Amino acid sequence: MTFDAEWAECKAAAQAGEQPVPPRLHQPAPAGELVAGAPSINGNANLLIEIAALLHEGRPDGDASTMARAPRAHPDVAAQALRFARFADDQFKDTVALFAGLATRLKTTGTGFARVDDDTAAAFLRMVVDTGVYVKPEDKDR
Repeated sequence: MTFDAEWAECKAAAQAGEQPVPPRLHQPAPAGELVAGAPSINGNANLLIEIAALLHEGRPDGDASTMARAPRAHPDVAAQALRFARFADDQFKDTVALFAGLATRLKTTGTGFARVDDDTAAAFLRMVVDTGVYVKPEDKDR
């Protein structure tokens, strides 16, 4: 089912006063469809940092708005150009901060994932040591 169809169902149920069916986003993924691993989590975090760095390198040029200042431009045009430049700079900084923040959270998630993965492996090894039974190679055929 497409997102648009699912959204239409949710809206129709809400308008009819019924309990809407929860979107698929809040349900577990079918087996084998979603795979998470420390390399993919850390790789995506690094990708977000790279995007933030590229955005920072391509940041708006402060000198571009000086071309629209008086006396080169009408004072009203200069005021609007300055207003837009401030708005664009604010949006730009928010976007870079968002990517950096997401990368930080993803790195934290990757660290937690690795810790849980290590704990699971350690628990398995403890179980093997505690409950395992040594069988001599010559006794394996019996």
